[in-house]
Amino acid sequence: MLQLKKKEYDSMLKHALDNLPNEVCGLIGGTVENDIKIVKEAYLLRNIDESNEHFSMDPKEQLAVVKDLRLKGYSLFGNFHSHPETPSRPSEEDIRLAHDPNASYLILSLQIPEHPVLKAFHISGGAVTEEPIEILS
Repeated sequence: MLQLKKKEYDSMLKHALDNLPNEVCGLIGGTVENDIKIVKEAYLLRNIDESNEHFSMDPKEQLAVVKDLRLKGYSLFGNFHSHPETPSRPSEEDIRLAHDPNASYLILSLQIPEHPVLKAFHISGGAVTEEPIEILS
């Protein structure tokens, strides 16, 4: 289970909408309490590919996030990215590039911009399992 505050969700959504038609990306981190990942920070990163079909994160931005997480005593949970034109499910490329079976992979679909859909997944050995996600107000 992953819990995300509405504030973090709103910042991810704004980042995605502001950068249409391209995908956006970022990292999430926080604390674990009673087997629940509580997202304390959603880091909005630049998609250096500037593409509507895939993303790559800037390594310098990633390193800065890792340093900030360590400073705050948080764990890195995984990443998020948007799908501007497709549903909230991992693409073949997303599955191929998922190397950490413990990571949470969040996908925010803007296929219908007025009705965004955020889902979380675990991906291991090509198998995709949806992870429950709760947005807290």
